[in-house]
Amino acid sequence: MLKKAVIAGGCFWGLEDLIRTLPGIVDTEAGYTGGENDNPTYEHHPGHAEAVEIEYDPEQIDYQHILDFFFQIHNPTTLNQQGNDHGTSYRSAIFYSTDEEKQIAEEMIEIVNESGRWSDQVVTTLEPLTRFWPAEDYHQDYLEKNPGGYTCHAVYFDSYLDE
Repeated sequence: MLKKAVIAGGCFWGLEDLIRTLPGIVDTEAGYTGGENDNPTYEHHPGHAEAVEIEYDPEQIDYQHILDFFFQIHNPTTLNQQGNDHGTSYRSAIFYSTDEEKQIAEEMIEIVNESGRWSDQVVTTLEPLTRFWPAEDYHQDYLEKNPGGYTCHAVYFDSYLDE
């Protein structure tokens, strides 16, 4: 049975583009979550984070390894910022659906902090997932459609779990 995870860490384009490369990822979708209004749009999404919903096969990849990769591809120590993007829309956040997901996220944050790879502590928020709203079609698979498009994401580190 497939599972879903929702994460945010800056512009959803770069996250989606890198996350989709992991073995076991079945599908990704850019969207909005964690905000104040229903049916958010790019022009009006107060409080929502630009996020990626990840559909995955838990027999090929588990939630912990998805979060491990998440912490490799963005800076989780910058408050409401990734690259040139500023504001709460670009916050680092993990939107958990279960207590188990929350616990795994807390453990990953501790691992990342203890690694010393970043000079500051992780500011990634843990927020209960309420509803994920898909972004407009032109945001879906954006960097596949626009290979030279803007991204502030890259693989900065190897796995935290291999230390």
